[in-house]
Amino acid sequence: MIKKILVALLIIGAVVGFFLWGKYQAISSPNVPADLPNNIVEIPTNSTFPEVVNVLFENGQIEDTVSFREVAELMSYKKTTMRSGRYKIKSGWSNRALITHLRGGKQAPVKVVLNTGRFVEDIAGKAAKTIEADSADLAQLFHNQSVITSIGFTDETLMSLFIPNTYEFFWNTNAENFLEKMVKEHKIFWNKDNREKKAAAMNMSKEEVYTLASIVERETNANSEKPRIAGVYLNRLKKGMLLQADPTAVFATRDFTARRVLNKHINFDSPYNTYKYVGLPPGPISIASISSIDAVLNSENHEYIFFCAKPDNSGLHAFAKTLTGHNRNANKFRSWLNQQRIMN
Repeated sequence: MIKKILVALLIIGAVVGFFLWGKYQAISSPNVPADLPNNIVEIPTNSTFPEVVNVLFENGQIEDTVSFREVAELMSYKKTTMRSGRYKIKSGWSNRALITHLRGGKQAPVKVVLNTGRFVEDIAGKAAKTIEADSADLAQLFHNQSVITSIGFTDETLMSLFIPNTYEFFWNTNAENFLEKMVKEHKIFWNKDNREKKAAAMNMSKEEVYTLASIVERETNANSEKPRIAGVYLNRLKKGMLLQADPTAVFATRDFTARRVLNKHINFDSPYNTYKYVGLPPGPISIASISSIDAVLNSENHEYIFFCAKPDNSGLHAFAKTLTGHNRNANKFRSWLNQQRIMN
């Protein structure tokens, strides 16, 4: 009898041991492939547990879904709504290591680069390529009147919120959080290097400085002459003259492929066309680089009222204090354009 009991106990022990060994293997054995094809997993907001498992398996980031599910139950990882985010994982990880990492929520950040664009929709598109927020959701928020009014902007001036830079975000950033960070970064920028005080000393709002900077941005790629060009436009503003900025006429007509500004551009009726309306346009005509913003804030003090592109491919400009001098420069440039057969 005792022998039978011992045999039974041994069998039960073996079964229990086998069961525990299986659990140990499920928990501790590698389940992330050694030849991991992609070490980044993105878990969308409001994902269910089955969706998370499916993402990991389809990405080739786990080999065995059964053991992963089992360990997830043991570690209470499985929830009605799973933690979202972008996570960097390592080859050879066990289920336990992988779940501990995903559950801990330590995300791999992403970088959003804002450096070009004419419209807030361009900003939305650039951000949506990197963060989870959809470009349509971002654009819709950017046009939400109550929202943009609450942060001190209008439809026309909102573009001046965006300071070109490289920003770090968590991948699962939504539209509201993206905008919130942009507001914060905007304040940091203007509080630095006395920028806000410099704008006030010029009797200009931050939005006006940015708007003028966006024109300077479209006039030249040479940082060395930006302060001089800014000085020309500031001189015109002080004299109450039309700015007559070619980039504003191009923006007004949306003819962004134009290489030569023609009568159809300068005669186009739009508040953005500074050939027809005195003063600055209602808002920026593009994103303005930091160098252009600082060029306006630290503009060159001179008596130039005119400038014109030089008749070469340097991208630089010839400046003039009188209309006679400007006409001479402009005629040289037009002749050069004709020689190059640049007609539109």
